[in-house]
Amino acid sequence: MAGIPPVRQGDDVGELLFVALDAAGLLLSDGDILVVAQKIISKAEGRLVELDSVVPGERAVEVAEETEKDPRLVALILQESEEISRMGPGVLVVRHRLGFTSANAGIDRSNVEQSGKGETVLLLPHDPDRSAEEIRQKIEARNRVRVGVVISDSHGRPFRLGTTGVAIGVAGIPALWDRRGEADLHGYTLQHTDVGIADELAAAAGLLMGQGAEGLPVVLVQGLDLPRMDGRASDLIRPKEKDLYREKRSAINS
Repeated sequence: MAGIPPVRQGDDVGELLFVALDAAGLLLSDGDILVVAQKIISKAEGRLVELDSVVPGERAVEVAEETEKDPRLVALILQESEEISRMGPGVLVVRHRLGFTSANAGIDRSNVEQSGKGETVLLLPHDPDRSAEEIRQKIEARNRVRVGVVISDSHGRPFRLGTTGVAIGVAGIPALWDRRGEADLHGYTLQHTDVGIADELAAAAGLLMGQGAEGLPVVLVQGLDLPRMDGRASDLIRPKEKDLYREKRSAINS
């Protein structure tokens, strides 16, 4: 959806969406879903940080030496994280304070306007689920329709190359759609089918949003028939005790 101007700190994202929808001649209906890029949420919430303002501590300096990264950036990554998952030259993968695991705690400088001599980076929203809920409430109060909101970001994945859209904030729709107990085409009862609906929406919207200069930070999704339930992106986080990827692996031919 075009028509979203450059977002500044303090901007009302919900109001920007109203203006863009009107300009595009789009009317919202019950069940519509708005997928919103994380960057415009972070910018509106003032999550921009100038690296020159950061004073790295001893631990940040140690990690920076091992990862060959800017110690000021590392200090921000550690600030936003619970633990380090993996690190090496050029790589720092952490468990973010929001629960998911990603490179650099989602801190990025792409599509971030630079001013002055120093470098500015963008952190993830403080509470993306709350941000999504605030946008949902504003839209529903104005339009009198029931909508869903997904705040999306781009993440890499273990064992696969390339980034894909994932949901870091959800409101008004299920993040997970539990289809266990339903029958498939041949009458077999589904046993393990728990669909990450919010992630699938974020990934699909990412095809339109792009990663470069496309300038499309919002995608309107229509026509889906989803269960009427309120989910949160936090529903998608696998509990540590059930994370088998953290367990020590053994060779098949040991």
